[in-house]
Amino acid sequence: MTDTMPNTHPYTLKVLPPKAEGASYQWAIRRSGKLVQRSDRTLTSEAKARESGLAQIEKLLSGVGER
Repeated sequence: MTDTMPNTHPYTLKVLPPKAEGASYQWAIRRSGKLVQRSDRTLTSEAKARESGLAQIEKLLSGVGER
Protein backbone atom coordinates (compact mmCIF):
# COMPACT_ATOMS: atom_id res chain seq x y z
CA MET A 1 0.00 0.00 0.00
CA THR A 2 1.50 3.34 -1.00
CA ASP A 3 -0.83 5.82 0.66
CA THR A 4 0.31 7.31 3.97
CA MET A 5 -1.68 7.75 7.14
CA PRO A 6 -2.84 11.37 7.46
CA ASN A 7 -1.97 13.39 10.57
CA THR A 8 -4.88 12.87 12.95
CA HIS A 9 -3.29 14.36 16.09
CA PRO A 10 -4.73 14.58 18.77
CA TYR A 11 -7.06 11.75 17.70
CA THR A 12 -6.28 8.09 17.14
CA LEU A 13 -8.33 5.66 15.09
CA LYS A 14 -8.66 1.98 15.84
CA VAL A 15 -10.44 -0.33 13.42
CA LEU A 16 -12.19 -3.11 15.31
CA PRO A 17 -12.35 -6.49 13.58
CA PRO A 18 -15.53 -8.57 13.50
CA LYS A 19 -16.20 -10.52 16.68
CA ALA A 20 -17.76 -13.41 14.79
CA GLU A 21 -17.55 -14.93 11.32
CA GLY A 22 -19.68 -12.86 8.92
CA ALA A 23 -19.95 -9.92 11.31
CA SER A 24 -18.90 -6.39 10.35
CA TYR A 25 -16.02 -4.05 11.14
CA GLN A 26 -16.36 -0.98 13.33
CA TRP A 27 -14.05 1.85 14.42
CA ALA A 28 -13.30 3.83 17.57
CA ILE A 29 -11.79 7.32 17.86
CA ARG A 30 -9.85 8.29 20.98
CA ARG A 31 -8.33 11.53 22.20
CA SER A 32 -5.66 11.27 24.90
CA GLY A 33 -6.76 7.68 25.45
CA LYS A 34 -10.41 8.54 26.10
CA LEU A 35 -13.13 7.30 23.79
CA VAL A 36 -14.56 10.19 21.76
CA GLN A 37 -16.71 8.38 19.24
CA ARG A 38 -17.56 4.91 17.92
CA SER A 39 -19.08 3.91 14.64
CA ASP A 40 -22.84 3.56 14.79
CA ARG A 41 -22.89 1.56 11.58
CA THR A 42 -21.24 -1.71 10.78
CA LEU A 43 -18.93 -1.79 7.79
CA THR A 44 -18.21 -4.69 5.45
CA SER A 45 -14.41 -4.32 5.24
CA GLU A 46 -11.46 -3.00 7.17
CA ALA A 47 -10.78 -0.47 4.40
CA LYS A 48 -14.33 0.90 4.56
CA ALA A 49 -14.15 1.14 8.35
CA ARG A 50 -10.82 3.01 8.15
CA GLU A 51 -12.18 5.37 5.49
CA SER A 52 -15.29 6.10 7.54
CA GLY A 53 -13.28 6.66 10.73
CA LEU A 54 -10.82 8.99 9.03
CA ALA A 55 -13.70 10.99 7.54
CA GLN A 56 -15.12 11.40 11.04
CA ILE A 57 -11.74 12.55 12.38
CA GLU A 58 -11.59 15.15 9.59
CA LYS A 59 -14.94 16.49 10.82
CA LEU A 60 -13.67 16.60 14.39
CA LEU A 61 -10.48 18.41 13.34
CA SER A 62 -12.48 20.99 11.38
CA GLY A 63 -14.78 21.67 14.33
CA VAL A 64 -17.92 20.22 12.76
CA GLY A 65 -20.23 18.85 15.42
CA GLU A 66 -18.52 20.49 18.40
CA ARG A 67 -20.84 21.28 21.25
